[in-house]
This record gives sequence, C-alpha cells and structure tokens, in this order.
Amino acid sequence: MSIGMTEILVVLVIALLLFGPKKLPELGRSLGQSIREFKKGASEIKEELESALEDKPEPKSEKPKEG
Repeated sequence: MSIGMTEILVVLVIALLLFGPKKLPELGRSLGQSIREFKKGASEIKEELESALEDKPEPKSEKPKEG
C-alpha cells in the first residue's frame, strides 16, 4: 500500500485550504527542520552504540579446569 500522486495532491490542497498560502511555507520549513533534527539524533545514537560495541572487551572464554 503506497501513496500515489493523487493522494499527495489531495493532501496538499487540503493543507493549502486549512493554512493558507502564507503559512504553508513556514510549516514546510519547520517540518524540514524537525526531520533533519530527528535524523541527526538518530545518527548520533547509532554512532554512540557502534563505538560502545567497539570499545567493549571480548568476553574471555574460560577453559574448564582439569584435575
């Protein structure tokens, strides 16, 4: 199930009617900034997890004592 071109156009027309032509660019900018910040945060978390996994010492396998 994907969004087609007609559905996108309907959503844009409804948004234009609700918010008006002056407010729409401002909403688009704020949405773009929000998406950018989310991606930046997700990227930072991913980098932190990867560095934590690299720094983690390998578990030492214990050899059973014979005797």
